[in-house]
Amino acid sequence: MVDGTEISILVVAGGRGSRAGEGLPKQYRRLAGKTVLARTLEAMGASAPGARLKVVIHPDDRALYAQSVAELSDAARAAVSEPALGGATRQESVRNGLEAVARESAPQIVLIHDAARPFADPALIARAVAAARAHGAAVPGVPLNDTVKEIDAAGFVVATPDRARLRAVQTPQSFRFPLILAAHRAAAAAERDYTDDAMIAEAAGHAVHVFPGDLANFKLTTPEDFARAMDQIKAPSVAPGSGNLTDVRTANVLTDVRTGQGYDVHAFAEGDQVWLGGVSIPHSHSLAGHSDADVLMHAITDAVLGAIAEGDIGAHFPPSDPQWKGAASTIFLEHACKLVRARGGMIAHIDATVVCEAPKVGPHRDAIRASLAEIMGVDIGRVAVKATTSEKLGFTGRREGIAALAIATVRLPE
Repeated sequence: MVDGTEISILVVAGGRGSRAGEGLPKQYRRLAGKTVLARTLEAMGASAPGARLKVVIHPDDRALYAQSVAELSDAARAAVSEPALGGATRQESVRNGLEAVARESAPQIVLIHDAARPFADPALIARAVAAARAHGAAVPGVPLNDTVKEIDAAGFVVATPDRARLRAVQTPQSFRFPLILAAHRAAAAAERDYTDDAMIAEAAGHAVHVFPGDLANFKLTTPEDFARAMDQIKAPSVAPGSGNLTDVRTANVLTDVRTGQGYDVHAFAEGDQVWLGGVSIPHSHSLAGHSDADVLMHAITDAVLGAIAEGDIGAHFPPSDPQWKGAASTIFLEHACKLVRARGGMIAHIDATVVCEAPKVGPHRDAIRASLAEIMGVDIGRVAVKATTSEKLGFTGRREGIAALAIATVRLPE
């Protein structure tokens, strides 16, 4: 933790976040009961007490911004000054924010941070401030795990950079305030666009130092990132030196535990394969249905929808609609899981049973579990698939079709 009395933190929250999917801009979406922006402001304020926080927002987002600030504690809210309005680009938005900070105060250090990075911790902020004091301009960076290729316009490799010398850059990027303000003004005067504030400092002739970043400080960009964020909030960590398991992010944030059940049945028809859990299994028949007739996935989808009281598959994908004829059932399950995540929740566990005399499910069990886990964006350890017969009784015993049952456990914020 650092003394923030000579520090301003500029949080950039003017983007639309279209890659995160439909809905509100990502910085205003709820993550375990609080907006992403509120979580980011809390993290910044806790890491640098005394620092002044200013948020750059889109002109259309004043009400959303006010709702996020209202979620803060009184102490955190007191550190947040009036927001600045963003421009047509991120670069213009940051400059607007810097100019607003300059009109209100003259900090020694400014940290420029993305609103969609809610997991910056005190150690990272301390490194950022120390690096800015020592070097004038600094950014957090993490090593690359994959080999990087440079390609030409035709898609052919022209170079393979040494990844040991490469870093993926994060925020907060930290600067001596007069340095970055002058650099931004120069870039605007020259009508040059840059992808981050470090490039603007570089263009003004300043050396930029890279200090160690944090893999946990990832940016929320896609729906998968929101799922990862929920797992990160939920995951307990060991408090340094304590030896005790402590949730250092948020305690008991997903306390509303829901259970839903699903059941489906499909008759056999002519064909040579059946789909179960997104896996094609060779068989003497196929299953009849309006979509691909994946009886297992249909049962799981209804179980997930039931857990959040959102009806059933037919309510979302009517069989009377010709666009769903022959559709992959993956579409249905992905949609149900997306609804859970849109409410800040997570799929905690799936337990499903297939009832049939044939085909044998056992040899394909792990492939089915892996397929379902990938579709739902969960760990395979959260997916159980079992199989049984009906002892030759009923329609399944007569080999006329397959039935499936599923139970979904979902965790939501209160």
